[in-house]
Amino acid sequence: MSAPTSSRLRVGIGGMAIESSQFCPHRSAYDDFRVTRGRALLNRYTWTRPDSDLAGSVEWVPLVHAVAVPGGPVERATYDRIKDELTGRIRESGPLDGLVYDIHGAMSVAGLDDAEADLTAAVRAATGPGTLISAAMDLHGNVSRRFAEHLDLLTAHRMAPHEDAWETRERAARKLVERLVRGQGRPYRAWVQIPVLLPGEKTSTRREPAASLYGRLPAVEALDGVVDAAIWVGYAWADEARCRAAVVVTADDPELALTQAGSLARAYWDARRDFVFAGPTGDADTCIARAVASSARPFLISDSGDNPTAGGAGDLAYLLGRLLADEDLSSGRVTALHPGINDPEAVAACCAAGVGAEVTLNVGGRFSAGTGPHAAPYVLTGTVTAVDEPAGPDSGAPGGNPAHGGGDRSAAVTCGGVTVVLTERRKPFHTRADFGSLDPLAYDLLVVKIGYLEPELYEMAAGWLLALTPGGVDQDLLRLGHHRVRRPLYPFDDEGFEDPDLHPVLL
Repeated sequence: MSAPTSSRLRVGIGGMAIESSQFCPHRSAYDDFRVTRGRALLNRYTWTRPDSDLAGSVEWVPLVHAVAVPGGPVERATYDRIKDELTGRIRESGPLDGLVYDIHGAMSVAGLDDAEADLTAAVRAATGPGTLISAAMDLHGNVSRRFAEHLDLLTAHRMAPHEDAWETRERAARKLVERLVRGQGRPYRAWVQIPVLLPGEKTSTRREPAASLYGRLPAVEALDGVVDAAIWVGYAWADEARCRAAVVVTADDPELALTQAGSLARAYWDARRDFVFAGPTGDADTCIARAVASSARPFLISDSGDNPTAGGAGDLAYLLGRLLADEDLSSGRVTALHPGINDPEAVAACCAAGVGAEVTLNVGGRFSAGTGPHAAPYVLTGTVTAVDEPAGPDSGAPGGNPAHGGGDRSAAVTCGGVTVVLTERRKPFHTRADFGSLDPLAYDLLVVKIGYLEPELYEMAAGWLLALTPGGVDQDLLRLGHHRVRRPLYPFDDEGFEDPDLHPVLL
């Protein structure tokens, strides 16, 4: 590609981002997405602002960006609607020198295999071959060859939890602009998949071996001739051939790209048995008993199997039932706060009854009922102790929740020592602000639908246990029923599976 003749580069921004568990009965519809266009899309980032150092060389062209809280597979009509708008806006925008492609990488669409490959092929067809496309991804994405071959640059988060998510997007943008300013074309991409599929809670970069594996990437990136290096752990709660770990090293030196990608892939494979959960684990009753007996306050328990930010339905009352089965908690000798079970009907009943009213509710199972005994609604009798009304939609600014992080009604009901927060929408509780009028530090136990703890929860926790609960993002992959992943694949297969082909290929 020759250097552009115009004074400013024209670089589009757009994408579609969601993490979708195919074991979750929820279906992600259009209303689950926050769709951003125009100036609001440019305001999503810091490097697109008029005072950015890139402003003089780049005309940013906002297309459309759609992002949703993780959940079940996307309805096909919703996917087609967003894809058609994105590709339509690309065609209408005129020639683009580049495209910052802001996606996740673990989207599943009902009736469609390898959704990112399908979307990216359509995007490439819309831009034409002359536009450089730079993808920013979550490290829990799946990177098939069919997907990656349509991209010129691709990078991923290097931290789990994803404290570098906005840094990743900026890196993707700046690497793209740098190549365009220099008149450089498509670099080589050395791509290799690794036959390992692990849940995110076993691959936190707070612990080894992920800390050291991801810690190698900046040094590889710094090598002369290398543009970027990335490792993806894959997404464990989808059931497709693409689901597995991957490495991509992007470079102008093809042999260097191949060598470094192969080295990273071999290191990942060799460490596969060393990955462990990010914290101590147990079943629900064991975790509750240990938390109640502990003097550490607040003591956090992760309801990991129903984590909505990994793709769980967020509607299971399983752990609520186990909390109230504990005599110390049911009597009120010990207190617990358990947000946030998604149940719009229960929220409506609480709002109608008002604070101070006693209510009897069938809580949970709005999506999941019928999928197993763990998904049955729980009959809860208690007192409405708080109602939070909408405070307006989340702005989507850097650092905010990905979608629908606030602005919907919720209600708290207390039974004995347990206060449960019910929500109208599927909602994560990651920050102090997510709890609204309730103080999470005022309870002995804080039981959250999450896996490893996000930074603010991590700081709150005097003690922590990861409860291996059932649900759409069950940490025990072997009991979920994968049948379409490509075998052999660790940990589904182990013995006699010692020397896979880890030779990268150039794209």
